[in-house]
Amino acid sequence: MLSLFLSSYLAISQTFSGTGGIIPPDGTAAYYAVEPGSLLNPAPGTNFGLLNVCLTINNLTGSGLEATLIAPDGSKVLLTNADGFKGGNYINTCFDSHADVSIVNGSSPYTGSFRPIEKLGKLNNGQSTDGTWKLCVRNMNPVSGTAELLSWSITFGPGADGPDVFYSSNLPIVMIDTYGQAIPDDPKIPAGLKILNNGPGNRNYISDPPEFDGHMGIEVRGSSSQSFPKKSYGFEAWDLLGNSIDTSFLGMPAESDWILNANYTDKSFLRNVMAYQVWQNMGHYATRYHFVEMVLNGEYKGIYIFSEKIKRNNDRVDIAKLKPDQNTGDEVTGGYIVKIDKQTGSGGSGWTSSYAPSAGTNGQTIFFQYDYPNETVITPQQKSYIQSDVYNFETSLKTEEFVDTTNGFRKFAVESTFIDYFLVNELSKNVDGYRLSTYVHKERDSKGGKLRMGPVWDYDIAWHNADYCGGDVISGWAYQFPCHDDYWQVPFWWGRLLQDPVYKSRLKCRWLYLRQNILSNAWFDDYIDSISGQLMEAQARNFVTWPILGVYVWPNPWPYATTYQGEVDALKIWMHNRLSWLDANMPGTCETTIGINYAEAVKTFGIYPNPVSDKLHIEYGTPQKSQVTITVINQQGSILYTTHTITRPPGEWLETLDMAAYPPGVYLLRLTMDGKSYSQRFIKK
Repeated sequence: MLSLFLSSYLAISQTFSGTGGIIPPDGTAAYYAVEPGSLLNPAPGTNFGLLNVCLTINNLTGSGLEATLIAPDGSKVLLTNADGFKGGNYINTCFDSHADVSIVNGSSPYTGSFRPIEKLGKLNNGQSTDGTWKLCVRNMNPVSGTAELLSWSITFGPGADGPDVFYSSNLPIVMIDTYGQAIPDDPKIPAGLKILNNGPGNRNYISDPPEFDGHMGIEVRGSSSQSFPKKSYGFEAWDLLGNSIDTSFLGMPAESDWILNANYTDKSFLRNVMAYQVWQNMGHYATRYHFVEMVLNGEYKGIYIFSEKIKRNNDRVDIAKLKPDQNTGDEVTGGYIVKIDKQTGSGGSGWTSSYAPSAGTNGQTIFFQYDYPNETVITPQQKSYIQSDVYNFETSLKTEEFVDTTNGFRKFAVESTFIDYFLVNELSKNVDGYRLSTYVHKERDSKGGKLRMGPVWDYDIAWHNADYCGGDVISGWAYQFPCHDDYWQVPFWWGRLLQDPVYKSRLKCRWLYLRQNILSNAWFDDYIDSISGQLMEAQARNFVTWPILGVYVWPNPWPYATTYQGEVDALKIWMHNRLSWLDANMPGTCETTIGINYAEAVKTFGIYPNPVSDKLHIEYGTPQKSQVTITVINQQGSILYTTHTITRPPGEWLETLDMAAYPPGVYLLRLTMDGKSYSQRFIKK
């Protein structure tokens, strides 16, 4: 009896209270300590560890609070992160990983037990409980009013969870070590980077020799996404001295700048890459990408999209390099990349359009930012040139002669890119479409010299993933953005273009053509199934680390699927319904006598179906007599197939490759025309 009594006694829970105080109103992080000291020795086999964290906060700010528990060894668990931007008081609020309700789904005042955003078990990592435990609280959106931590405590006891252990993946593994530093928004900090990748069909273990082992400079990236607990990052490949160097990762063309996109709000992980793939299949350059699982400072962080950053480069946005001393003649005419976006995140300087958005009700304007050359190197002459060129395009749209196929808007812009950009944004019902993350680029006059839309970027809240401004409705047009009091509005271009009968007819023809192949219901089903199939193993680990399935994450529309397959199925159902609505409502009559040379317009090619099971079709156009070569390359950069050089007269061409014998995986198809190469990625099912 005495033995049983002592065993029970030594396994009881033990609670320790910490200090409280005023939470700074300016957003500065405040730290409140507790020192448990020596705990009663737990009974063997009881999994004794951290069970919960309880607190009471009087929050009069009207703002959301961020609270993080920091263990003596420096490891952290995020408890709450503004609670979906709702703010409010916490009254005897306890964070317990086994609670029924997530804090994200709670409502103010938060009273009772809630699941924290991250699992408490990761702090039960074998460390001693001796030392200082800290509660870090921060006002995320400082406004008037004060907040005060009145009390808080931590409880240790039997039956505690341990940390989840990550050993291996069917996806490449990215491992980052910041040498004990926190990653800031800016500037980049030095870090070590390892990539484990044994190729398609092979498993990757964290103990494997890395495919890449080197250096990087890393920073947090994004605008509104920076408030999410799972952060996205931008990084540069660095040498030992911290100089940026062009480096190839995962078979993608060498460059220095890269993105690790968390896609926290998109629980399918499909929305960004589907936009990239559609744009690429239409025949344009789109961001290349790979799904990976990431480990940061020894801590598993889940699924990320490792992708290219939009940059001028022969393998990215392929326009002329513009140097600071090129300020006259043909040289100053290109190349340029400008964007319409918020000035937070990676935003920069630029200029305001002379023409206001047609739907704005509060005096809103359209602001163009210098992306390439960026604000630090672009010269006054180059600024003047690109501003004038965009002004001429916009002014041409305002005139009565804008429909003239020679001297109207087509004199300044490549019409086909505007048609395809319209289709991508309307397919996805992109609530940010046209008004944010919108890129336009221009080649040098001697090389074509007209404005082109794209590349596409930032579609994680498109494809039915926004609960505001029409993003949750199947019907309607994205370009007719319904929130007229929002600061960021859609340029007048898109409504104006639809007043041109020729543009509408070409739009309808393009839609009908693409619906037969790369925009068919079957293509979307195959693509969604193919990508989600690759992620089925990793998503389970991701959603253990980030338990948000069935939980509202801004701006998810209701209902919230409780499984990953439910997220995938809901996306497919919405996609079918959206396609049907567009079939019934796409403007234009498609007069077949009105043609458009897409090969000349986009200077590249299209492939379908993608994903492919047996026959891969390659369409391309030769504006003049050309020497053409087609090559297939695997993820390791090995050439698996190449044609002899083919001489093609001007025209449209279709080639077919037999892919039946190729193993499942991701491949690159490269078309070389007169010495210039174009690449598109495809998936073999």
